Amino acid sequence: MSGSLTPTALARLLGQWHHGNAPAYRELADVVRLLVLDGRIPLGTALPSERTLSATLAVSRTTVTAAYSSLREQGFLSSGQGTRGRTCLPRTAYAGKGRDSGAGLSGAPGLAVPDGIIDLAYASLPASGEAVHQAFAAALTELPALLPGFGYDALGVPGLREAIAGHYADAGVPTTAGQILVTSGAQHALNIVLRALVGRQDKVLVEQPTYPNALDAIRATGCRIVPVPLPPASERGWDLDATESALMQHRPRMAYTVPDFHNPTGRLMPDAQRRRLVRAAAASGTILVGDETLRELNLDGGTTAPLASFSPAVVSIGSLSKSHWAGMRTGWIRASESLIQRFAAVRTTMDLGGPVVEQLAAAHLVRSLADPLPARLSALRENRSALLELLKVHLPRWEAERPDGGLAVWCRLPYPGSTALTVIAPELGIRLAAGPRFGVGGVFENFLRIPFTLPPDQLETAVLALRAAQDRLEAAPQLRRTLRDSPAAAIA
Repeated sequence: MSGSLTPTALARLLGQWHHGNAPAYRELADVVRLLVLDGRIPLGTALPSERTLSATLAVSRTTVTAAYSSLREQGFLSSGQGTRGRTCLPRTAYAGKGRDSGAGLSGAPGLAVPDGIIDLAYASLPASGEAVHQAFAAALTELPALLPGFGYDALGVPGLREAIAGHYADAGVPTTAGQILVTSGAQHALNIVLRALVGRQDKVLVEQPTYPNALDAIRATGCRIVPVPLPPASERGWDLDATESALMQHRPRMAYTVPDFHNPTGRLMPDAQRRRLVRAAAASGTILVGDETLRELNLDGGTTAPLASFSPAVVSIGSLSKSHWAGMRTGWIRASESLIQRFAAVRTTMDLGGPVVEQLAAAHLVRSLADPLPARLSALRENRSALLELLKVHLPRWEAERPDGGLAVWCRLPYPGSTALTVIAPELGIRLAAGPRFGVGGVFENFLRIPFTLPPDQLETAVLALRAAQDRLEAAPQLRRTLRDSPAAAIA
């Protein structure tokens, strides 16, 4: 269950919903339905009573009753008791095993992509030039000094922990090596944190949409996910009113957030919102976990303080995967020393430590973190501009949100056909991750994430393939009618 929605909160989400193009009840039902499909009203949310909503919207109760009846008929509102129905999806949609998690929508993670297929399912870059090569070369010269030891270290090689601590200190967050645990990537870090801090049936708050592999990790623990929708692209930022309300109403054990170039939207959380988020988490007794994996990919020069600078209770996760190379498999957790010891104890039930050579190389990269970034960021800015222009020219009905940083563009489609496009795409030479992969409950059929990690010529090939997939989708009369009459059923 995702709690309830007050009449005022729903009215704010509805905006200017009544345009007079159809009966008022139908317009109201249509807007609520789209808010559910977009994930802005979480599944399982109890809508306001007919009486209170009609008073807030200044419409007749008959209008609200008819709108709710229409939503029930379409399968977007449960019957429930009285008038407090809860949002849901039609049973004909997302019925297959794994729909909720997005399994199978973009292929299994880590599988090789067939030759000739442009892979847009992942937002990742090749290694950062000579920097990674040189770091490994230096690491091999340092390795002999460590060979007499056993090679097991659940906390990580001391030199790397010191380098990561220094990186935080340089960013204005005083940190000691005792506050760092080195992991095999950010996903490994999140799994350690989850195992140490939450149990089955505990609640974990997440942004909606969010990083799909984080959702997978949270689901694997048996936790209950509490999604809080992000505002539409026109509003930017985060909805801190909704977040504060969810924190106080649900009092989740943990909250997972991506404040630095959010995946998949690329937004940067302002410092004022970071401060509110930290205070709200503390007030609800919630452990706040900030994923900083994309923090170094700052394309527009926005300045913000690390989330941990607002509270020593924040748990930070970082990695070299996006800034340097995913093949490094080197990440970290920054937290209080007492929590680091808990994480280390949990880590030993999963593995006994990370590869030593990779950690020695990572220490060199962290100490000179900014060296390869200017050229990398310049190329990413060029790619971002190229992708946005290509989308504007070839897919003009798509609404692309310009990211502040990161590696991808979050696009709103003109109809809920994300999964259908993903199914068609490999035949046309591209591989995609469907919108529902980034949310809870099968929403985001109206959205698609497109990375700009490829050079402009390959991005053009990819966008032309997307246009061809869209044309093929729209050329099917039966599918076109399904999209028009019952969007959610289009992917059944």
